[in-house]
Amino acid sequence: MRVPKRLWKVLGLAGLAGVAATGAVLVRDERQRRAHTPDEIRARLHERHAAAVTGPDAEPPGPVEVPPRRRLPRLPRLPRLPRLSRRRAAAPAPRP
Repeated sequence: MRVPKRLWKVLGLAGLAGVAATGAVLVRDERQRRAHTPDEIRARLHERHAAAVTGPDAEPPGPVEVPPRRRLPRLPRLPRLPRLSRRRAAAPAPRP
């Protein structure tokens, strides 16, 4: 089945438009992220930390207990399979 050239051109332009739109969205998000000064971000982080500490448990979180790792049982080895011969079959004898 043959696809007309015009269809490929339209698909290529649509792909190019999609890439351009994605780039524009990424640039806009990056600008919004960089609009805050480091001092503003630091102040927001301090506020969030203070709110988390004065929550239901007024104690700061301590170290997390990690359960000891348990080893999984080792799987038994499978028996070795016989090796297949790589010899080629003899060529058939020529017909008289």
